[in-house]
Amino acid sequence: MKTTPLIRVAVTGAAGQIGYSLLFRIANGEVFGPDQPVALNLIEIPQGLEKLSGVVMELQDCAFPLLKDIVATSDLSVGFKDVNWALLVGSVPRKDGMERKDLLKINGGIFIGQGQAIAANAAKDVRVLVVGNPCNTNALIALRHAAGVPEDRFFAMTRLDENRAKAQIAAKAGVHVSKVRNVTIFGNHSSTQYPDFYNAEIAVEQDGEVVQKKVTEIITDEAWLKGEFIETVQKRGAAIIKARGLSSAASAANAAVETVHLLAHRSPADEWFSVGVISKGEYGTTPGLITGLPVRSTGRGTWRVVEGLNLPEFAKEKLAASVKELTEERDTAAEALGAKL
Repeated sequence: MKTTPLIRVAVTGAAGQIGYSLLFRIANGEVFGPDQPVALNLIEIPQGLEKLSGVVMELQDCAFPLLKDIVATSDLSVGFKDVNWALLVGSVPRKDGMERKDLLKINGGIFIGQGQAIAANAAKDVRVLVVGNPCNTNALIALRHAAGVPEDRFFAMTRLDENRAKAQIAAKAGVHVSKVRNVTIFGNHSSTQYPDFYNAEIAVEQDGEVVQKKVTEIITDEAWLKGEFIETVQKRGAAIIKARGLSSAASAANAAVETVHLLAHRSPADEWFSVGVISKGEYGTTPGLITGLPVRSTGRGTWRVVEGLNLPEFAKEKLAASVKELTEERDTAAEALGAKL
């Protein structure tokens, strides 16, 4: 009988809220499939190791059939050893009174070290998803310091924004969220992001058949689409923090699960998903930035940007503003770190 090769996954910030919500879903087969054995390399800062030991005990107590090994460590060279996927969840959040430059400098130091450790220790087929914010620029920093790892192996998570956009469209249209597809988050994972509704679709029944209609055909309230919809998606994270007193950990973990699953499996020919990837200038974006774009996966470790989507002038202006912010973030981080990005 042929044995399925093990997939080893590193997760930083593994004892944090997002990590805790994420690990059990990797271990139960939800990410890579019900027959795919996995191993978990759990990485924490030294002062988080005791808490992490409790997470390890819970993973053991679940007795997951697919979970073959657990490594818990604060040593990056151990944590990234032979990993096929690295989920960089841990980052320092922005605190009151903290300048963005200071935040980028602190996180930049973290992601420089992680990029170097991935390059030195990970498997040759490693893929890296950055969840810790500011995730686009953090991914770029890690990429630029992971010598020898192809730049198309690095991703920044925009799936949470995509899911938020789908939920808002579904509620407005009066349909289940599963009926909404092809919503793209262009640009930065920030309050400047542009959730594209022009190319998104809603499945409706017509003459006994299910057909895909443009969102703008179903939702004719243009003012809502250009105003409240975009603003709600852009500010959803802050709204959750205000209401809950904590960040959106479970929905972020869910988005990470979905992103890796989508990248690891073939996309349908007529569907795509959102993720931050290295730009080649698609849709007028700046080459060399990690930018949210529509992507299809081959399921064999490669992907391509979906090109040819129609972006009206309104959409182009929104995207340009987000790319401008990404450029400023990159330049600010480069100055703070004394590094070329």
